[in-house]
Amino acid sequence: MEIKSTEYSLLNVADGHVLQDDGWTLSDPASQSPSMVRAVYKDKKFTADSAQEGLYRYHNWMPLKRTLKGSCAPVTYKSEGLAATLGLNNLYITFSGWNPEIGARFSTCSFKETEAYSVCGRLAPDEKRTLVVASAGNTARAFASVCSKNNIPLLLSIPYDNIDALWFDEPLNPCVRIIASPAGSDYFDSIALADKVCTSPGFLAEGGAKNIARRDGMGTTLLSAVEKIGAIPDFYFQAVGSGTGAIAAWENNLRLMEDGRFGAKKMRIMASQNDPFTIMYDSWALKQRALVDFPAEKARRAAATIRAKVLSNRKPPYSLAGGLYDALTDTGGTMYKVTNDELERWQQEFERTEGYDIYSAASVAVASLHQAVAAGEVRADDIIMLNITGGGEKKAKATLADRIFYAKPHLVLDPDEDADKIISQVEKLY
Repeated sequence: MEIKSTEYSLLNVADGHVLQDDGWTLSDPASQSPSMVRAVYKDKKFTADSAQEGLYRYHNWMPLKRTLKGSCAPVTYKSEGLAATLGLNNLYITFSGWNPEIGARFSTCSFKETEAYSVCGRLAPDEKRTLVVASAGNTARAFASVCSKNNIPLLLSIPYDNIDALWFDEPLNPCVRIIASPAGSDYFDSIALADKVCTSPGFLAEGGAKNIARRDGMGTTLLSAVEKIGAIPDFYFQAVGSGTGAIAAWENNLRLMEDGRFGAKKMRIMASQNDPFTIMYDSWALKQRALVDFPAEKARRAAATIRAKVLSNRKPPYSLAGGLYDALTDTGGTMYKVTNDELERWQQEFERTEGYDIYSAASVAVASLHQAVAAGEVRADDIIMLNITGGGEKKAKATLADRIFYAKPHLVLDPDEDADKIISQVEKLY
């Protein structure tokens, strides 16, 4: 069933200026300082629309012009196994991945599908420009899958070393093209490459964290949890690379408070990073808004070291108004750092207690929850939402057997190359 375009305005978080969306507004052109713009929906009541399939059951708080086929909503359930191990009575797991036994059917095994279905649903059906998305892996797989299935032109930019993340259950539609920054590069290099391509009028920058559709798609994880629990949780745990998912949860928390039926509390945002790629953890430990200095070569070495490579964004939306620093400050939250050894231990423990495999990034969140329990930061009866942002790949691949397709980059390009030369090569792909 099709939906009507959602009614909303945009709020400049820094100064309170209200503006209208031009269809793809990513920031307030009148703003005097860096700031998120946040969607303010006409409908103030949280409603899950049972007439809609998948993610679009939450469409009243998503900036949509249309719905697309193939989506799945996050699934929330009350944990027994992991909860018992940690001594918690009210642990709720929100899972976005592949586990049909609990109703989770994210074909790419990642909550990045929530972003892709929302962002692409924000696109006008008659949009002529090619959408450009930079990614460290899971986002690329999600956007490629969604755009391929719905015939939406897409250019992906990904670090060459992360190309193994591009596996699919069917060959990609030719409307999807892939470029890569060279071996040894990182996520920031793929962003720089995408930025140069977007200087051409034929391409449309997706916008990353600044895109309200990306955030409000990811924010459906909290809506899933509140729909199950019936109340706003006390704590929200998630591993972060950019922090966009945690920001999105905070924003929906504020909307739920305005609704009033689910409590008036702000859940504490408990974010985590994979040591030694800890740019936001280190900044937060100093209680400073500005990000600590993280030279490019040091960042690349750290990105190569961590298991959860999707958490390796060295220019995250931390400092700007409405970013992660504000989310942590406003909610009384904090940050944790998790070693590879801790990650691996809790990845195994999660599969043992909950019965399905999860990604390394999600395992960072599980390990951080253990740290919080051990430190007495959370109590046995606290209501906890654990955002498991991806998993079930082993199950999915076992089901698919020999029907797995790996995509390869059409071009490998140096992000330091002249923009005109990069654009010329990319345009030949279409």
